[in-house]
Amino acid sequence: MAFISEATLALVQGIAAEAERIETPCGDGALVWRRWGSGPPLVLLHGGYGSWMHWIRNVLPLSRQFTVIAPDLPGLGESATPPEPWTAAGLAAIIVAGLDAVLPRNATPLHLAGFSFGGVIGGSVAAQLGDRLRGFTVVGSNGLGLERSPTPLRKIPPGADDAEEFAAHRYNLNQLMIADPDKIDELALHLQKTNHARARMRSRRFSRSGALVEALPLVSARLDGIWGERDRTAYPHLDERARVLRGFQPNARFAVVPGAGHWVQYEAADRFNALIAEFAAG
Repeated sequence: MAFISEATLALVQGIAAEAERIETPCGDGALVWRRWGSGPPLVLLHGGYGSWMHWIRNVLPLSRQFTVIAPDLPGLGESATPPEPWTAAGLAAIIVAGLDAVLPRNATPLHLAGFSFGGVIGGSVAAQLGDRLRGFTVVGSNGLGLERSPTPLRKIPPGADDAEEFAAHRYNLNQLMIADPDKIDELALHLQKTNHARARMRSRRFSRSGALVEALPLVSARLDGIWGERDRTAYPHLDERARVLRGFQPNARFAVVPGAGHWVQYEAADRFNALIAEFAAG
C-alpha cells in the first residue's frame, strides 16, 4: 500500500463513513448496501470486479438531490458469494429482495442505473421490480448480443511486488476502463487494486451473453442509456447500442459523453452526474 497516500485512503473512508450501511441476506452471508442523502431513490449497480466504489465520484454529488443507494453486488466487494448456479435472474432476485429491506415498498418508485455488469444484471432487476421502478439507465453495458471489441488484459503475476501490481492495474485500466491515460490517478489505481482483490464473482460470461437484451422486453419503466464515446467495449459501434435500446422504446434517451471511456462515471464525473440526475429526475 506504499503507493497509495494517506489522503486517498482517507477520501475513500470518508465517503463510506457518510453512508448508512445496511445488510440483507445473500447466500450464507450478507449483501452489503450503502445509502446516502434524501429525496427520490436512485439505486446504482456497479460493474464487474467492482464494488460501490465504482460510483465514488457520484454518490455524494447525487445525494444532494436523491437518496442514493449502492450495494456491493453478490460475490463482489464486501458482499457474500451467492449460491450457485449463478444466473442473471437469480442474482437479480437477491438484489430485489434486499431492496425490500433497504427501501419500503410504499416508497416513491425508484430509478435504477446499472454500469457494465451492473447493467446486465440490472435488466433482470428492472424486470422483477415492475411498477416499483420509474426508470432504468443502462451505463456502458454489454449483454445486448452485439459485437464487443477485444480488450486483452494483464494478469497479476504470482508474487508480484507493488510496482509490478500497480503497473498491471494501470495497463488494464487504460485498456478497458479509462480512455485518457492522464486520468488514471492514484484513486483509480487504489480502487482497481482493492476491488480486484475481493472479487469472487466472475462476471465476464454475463457480459458476453444476451442476458440484458433478453430482460428488456419485460421492463415497463422508462429506458435510457449513457455511454462514453471511447468505451473500449463498444467503440466504434455505439450507434448499435442506441438502436437496440430504441428498438424497445423509440423515445429512449441515449447520451454519449465525449472523450470518455468505459468507466464514464469516473472519468467524466461532472458530465455523468448531470446526465443521470436529469434522467432520474424525469
